[in-house]
Amino acid sequence: MTRFTACFAVVFLSCTAFGQTPGSSPMTASAPVTSTSSPEVQQFQKIEDSWDDAVNKRDQYGLELVLSPLFLDVSGTGDITTRNQQVAYVITTEDRTMHLEQKVIAVRMLGDTAVANGTYVLHHRASSGQVDEKGVFTQVFERAHNGWLCINSQRTMLREDGGKSKKQSSAELPFHFPIFGKSDKKDSQ
Repeated sequence: MTRFTACFAVVFLSCTAFGQTPGSSPMTASAPVTSTSSPEVQQFQKIEDSWDDAVNKRDQYGLELVLSPLFLDVSGTGDITTRNQQVAYVITTEDRTMHLEQKVIAVRMLGDTAVANGTYVLHHRASSGQVDEKGVFTQVFERAHNGWLCINSQRTMLREDGGKSKKQSSAELPFHFPIFGKSDKKDSQ
């Protein structure tokens, strides 16, 4: 077993050494995040505004111009829908108070793909009454027909505390590792 481990280590190290050429530095893939005032953020904010207007005005055609036929949406509650389901819901919903507002915070350009992150507020009717669902989103866009179409949207609702104060930690240090109880710390000192 030891001989096998030693042979494996020699082969592995020689392969990694063979892959490195003198004077070459490792390539790092970076996707620069744009600032909130960049042209990319402004461009994608216009797309988000078109999306908001289509939802708010119950405009089927406007929504189809923003969403790719391959579009998948994961809502803040975990429901997964397609573009056709989104369009059908916007047209057939009896909730006339539904209102969407999205704000782009950052955009990463990856060639013909872009990833937009931001915040949203979705005002709608729920079983308990009117609700303002607030959260963050990540949306993936693809370049198509000299424009951008959203192919994926993931929303995460922000938790409402309802005025409750957070539980104070009894940890002595800024980081608390729950696997160590206070009795464990005393024994190890």
